[in-house]
Amino acid sequence: MAEHARSRATARRSTTVLLAALLLLLLGLAPGGLVRLPQTGPGGPPGGGPPGVPPGDPVLANLAALLEEGRRTFREDTFGDEAFWGGTLRLHEAIAGEALGGVGPGVSPRTALAVGLKVDAEALPPPLRAQLRRGEVDLDDPATTLALFELDAVVGVTGFFDGQGRLSAIGIQCALCHSTVDDALAPGIGRRLDGWANRDLNVGAIIDLSPDLSPIAKLLQVDEATVRSVVQSWGPGKFDASLLLDGRTVRPDGTPAATLIPPAYGLAGANLHTFTGWGGVSHWNALVANVEMQGKGVFFDPRLDDPERFSVAARAGLGHLRSDPDRITPKLAALQLYQLALPVPEPPPGSFDPAAAERGRELFEGRARCSSCHVPPLFTEPGWNVHTAEEIGIDDFQASRSPDRHYRTTPLRGLGAHAKGGFYHDGRFATLEDVVAHYDRHFALGLTPEEVAELVEYLKSL
Repeated sequence: MAEHARSRATARRSTTVLLAALLLLLLGLAPGGLVRLPQTGPGGPPGGGPPGVPPGDPVLANLAALLEEGRRTFREDTFGDEAFWGGTLRLHEAIAGEALGGVGPGVSPRTALAVGLKVDAEALPPPLRAQLRRGEVDLDDPATTLALFELDAVVGVTGFFDGQGRLSAIGIQCALCHSTVDDALAPGIGRRLDGWANRDLNVGAIIDLSPDLSPIAKLLQVDEATVRSVVQSWGPGKFDASLLLDGRTVRPDGTPAATLIPPAYGLAGANLHTFTGWGGVSHWNALVANVEMQGKGVFFDPRLDDPERFSVAARAGLGHLRSDPDRITPKLAALQLYQLALPVPEPPPGSFDPAAAERGRELFEGRARCSSCHVPPLFTEPGWNVHTAEEIGIDDFQASRSPDRHYRTTPLRGLGAHAKGGFYHDGRFATLEDVVAHYDRHFALGLTPEEVAELVEYLKSL
């Protein structure tokens, strides 16, 4: 069995390498990055098309162009939300600090890293990377933070500067929450890992820096001190996307209502995108870009008109948003394709026991009945992949905040890359052992401690 598991893992790695090679060929990767494709007409790419794309194949040419556009949108597009984060909340003033035209002490790189912001090492000039390695960069000076913004090196955040070189606004991107780095240069500084959940990011602490939270307080019909108290309660790796929809700040037990930031990878083939099944990838992208990020676009979801369940959204008309110009809708198709193409991280070598994992697979697909919902290779149900709280043996608080009052069957691949903060939507289970033990009790499976351990090894291998 151990040999079979090793063969299976080797085959999967070989397939992954082959697919990666084909994708690189398709995208025509050059030393400078993705080749920008010319616009094509009905006849396909002019002049034979870009490298790696067969002449006259408009589908592959379109795919390559959309993937490039989607990655650029994921990493760089603010959708015009700088008008909110800069112009309304004035967050840029707190980042710059009084000495640089803002307010307060400013935010140094050390502070920024401490609240989970990440730095793209590949955006840094080689001399600066060398200085960082030697410890010659002042990480306690807000001026260094602004210099990183000027280099466009802060993952998921863009700084805007006026004619005098002063920071005049900031905007955020998808990558803020759904990318991290590999720490290759230093903790929090490295190569981008798109799609990985940033479980270090303290969204609430960042929001709390804003000099003016009165617009959010007005929307929620509470005072500004309450808003600050709520966002401060979330902690690292969590965000409450439903707060601006229903105004609920705590669970029935008094704990914060925020949920874990999820990964954006592993969603190809899965029908519903969020923990509670709001909709597919493109629906949630539109909701987040318009409502949470406060970008400028169009969003329609009449389910939010229910004043009993979505009091804030119904009052503010958040299910019927329309901006002109629309800076979001034209980006949704390419953004969706890029997210669906994000690879699931392979488990690190030595992170699981192959022989035990193979025995765990037999349990998963057999007596433990896990695969009845987590259907390989998607590890969620093909089709309408949701269940009631009663079916899975937990409370219905978060499900009750969604239109259909259900929980989605979460795809299981790449669990190790987002283990920080725990498992389930709110991190209620600290370990995979806790997750398996919960289902063992709920379904009366009668698993032995050894079988629980084997199931965990299998989950770690996915």
